[in-house]
Amino acid sequence: MAPVIEVITERVTLGEGPHWDEATQTLYFVDIFGQAIHKYVPSTNTHTKVVIEGGPVTMVVPVEGTSDQFVISIGRKLVLVTWDGVSGKISNSELLIEVENKTGYFNNRFNDGKADPSGRLWAGTMGPEPEIGKLEKEKGALYTLIGKHQVKTHLTKVSIANGLAWNLELKKMYYIDSPRRTIDEYDYNIDKGEICNRKVVFNLDLHNIPGVPDGMTMDTDGNLWVAVFDGGCLLHINPRTSELISTINFPARQITAAAFGGPNLDELYVTSAQLVVNGVKQAHPAGAVFRVTGTGARGQPGFKVKIPK
Repeated sequence: MAPVIEVITERVTLGEGPHWDEATQTLYFVDIFGQAIHKYVPSTNTHTKVVIEGGPVTMVVPVEGTSDQFVISIGRKLVLVTWDGVSGKISNSELLIEVENKTGYFNNRFNDGKADPSGRLWAGTMGPEPEIGKLEKEKGALYTLIGKHQVKTHLTKVSIANGLAWNLELKKMYYIDSPRRTIDEYDYNIDKGEICNRKVVFNLDLHNIPGVPDGMTMDTDGNLWVAVFDGGCLLHINPRTSELISTINFPARQITAAAFGGPNLDELYVTSAQLVVNGVKQAHPAGAVFRVTGTGARGQPGFKVKIPK
């Protein structure tokens, strides 16, 4: 039986960073250029948001042990915010750190970020992109938050830091730098929070897949689900064999990220965008969040971040 795709939210400009909170059965995601955190509760079909001033908001990661605190990014800053999920304003904001605060990098911004299974925040940056496709490459980096106001740099010369996932044995990390058009695997030490030995496990060029890989998530079988921006699809990949298991096509070209959710963690929540490219607007339902059922796969809920001391 083919997967079923539903449109479940209103359209945003650049939906990204879906995070499923299992405790509250809630989906959080961001609208990067709308500078907003969004909250969607499937059981009540309730959709709320809060707009954040100061720059593009590219990630939202709930904080362990709280119900109303989140680490978000605003431009080059990581910020701890308090939001009740209903109000039109956040009630508190604390700067954790600002990165790349140097000449030639002021127009960089954070892009994707997630907590790993230990609660360690991984977050990456990208160079300026005044127009889609006109990117200043290799100006970004990949960081972890190792103190409340301190980061550690793991990768440099990153073009667009994107998808992150960790395998169930916690010995591999999967990562995407979008313009490379590859999914990369690293040996991962969860205790030290270190990565090494980059290996390409999937190459879009070899499969003649248009677009670039964006966000991704992992199922309980250890397989990846990779969103393809400007490719209109979600790729189901076995990273151990490099096999393309299946492809799910969407009624939107700019597919940005995916996360498993639902009571049984067998639903995929997929974000999208409606960016104007070369003067061409993206038609409805581009920019909506899609729910995909019937894949036969199950995932894990989003990991929450533990704020270091």
